[in-house]
Amino acid sequence: MPRIRAAICHRFGAPLEIAEVDLRDPGPGEVMVDLHAVAICHSDISYADGAWGGTLPAVYGHEAAGLVAAVGPGVTGLRTGARVVVTLIRACGQCASCAAGAPTRCDTAQPEDGPLTRIGGGALHQAMACGAFAEKVVVHQSQLVELPEGIAMDTASLLACGVITGVGAVVNAARLRPGQDAVVIGAGGVGLNTIQGARIAGARRIVAVDLTRGKLDVAREFGATDTVLATDAKPWRAAKEALGRGADAVFVTVGAIAAFETAPRYLAPGGRVIMVGMPPSGAAASYEPVNFAASGQGLVGSKMGDVVIRRDIPWMADLYLQGRLKLDELISGRWRLDQINEAIADTKSGTAKRNVIILQ
Repeated sequence: MPRIRAAICHRFGAPLEIAEVDLRDPGPGEVMVDLHAVAICHSDISYADGAWGGTLPAVYGHEAAGLVAAVGPGVTGLRTGARVVVTLIRACGQCASCAAGAPTRCDTAQPEDGPLTRIGGGALHQAMACGAFAEKVVVHQSQLVELPEGIAMDTASLLACGVITGVGAVVNAARLRPGQDAVVIGAGGVGLNTIQGARIAGARRIVAVDLTRGKLDVAREFGATDTVLATDAKPWRAAKEALGRGADAVFVTVGAIAAFETAPRYLAPGGRVIMVGMPPSGAAASYEPVNFAASGQGLVGSKMGDVVIRRDIPWMADLYLQGRLKLDELISGRWRLDQINEAIADTKSGTAKRNVIILQ
């Protein structure tokens, strides 16, 4: 049982504490990974701030990459020393959702007794079945995907969540076709990857909508053809003017309720709003159903881009190696584990695309 350093959340909204914890050895179907890098996702911050409740004390972090250190009984297809992406998508492979090819919606409850404990035996929650704000993790083998050579660990960590969520929302949830038009509300980390997904899918025009001009300038670098400030009185009018019509798909990649409320205004008849961002629990948006019925429009949720990780992550990694998917450009800063609170504050400032904690 190794002793490792981890960043622990003891109280919602409080700074994380760096401390030593115990990590048990992998059990049946589990793998231990020496982490080299873990990116900070806004979902980690929302959980640590108490937006969705949860069990404390906890170790967050779910967007990581590293080397396989040990495998438990029954593990297949992974060897010690393999370079892997570590995701939060734990799939049983047997339930109705998994059998239907939707592992992000796996129906099987995750085990309550995770691999982490405080020194002396106190309970410590492995948040999101990952707990990757730490030097090592023990996770189920279904959460791992082996990496090709040529991708650095810090870059590879982004494939665990932000990239697959954005690109997957386009190709899996919206099934955007060549020649169709997209509006992406929010030009943060997930929004930029949604823009990349629309570009890769062959969208005719991609309109980025955000509160800040600086983010919109970056959005053009990732493939946006047009940009609109969300602070305009009626930004959907400017978007429709750029498109010449409404959008076939509108992606809401932020958690602000105002963005969900206004998203349908950007749609063309027959278009769909793809809800990617995660508002706090209890936040509600309201719509007039008659408008959707009369125009054949719809609202669709997309969890983690509806990905199948062993199909989609290798595909996206190959796109990166071909130079068709930007990953290195997403990293705003690299930080040590003992700097995690500063990295979180920088992420909260809204200027960072992705901050990455370098562990080795």
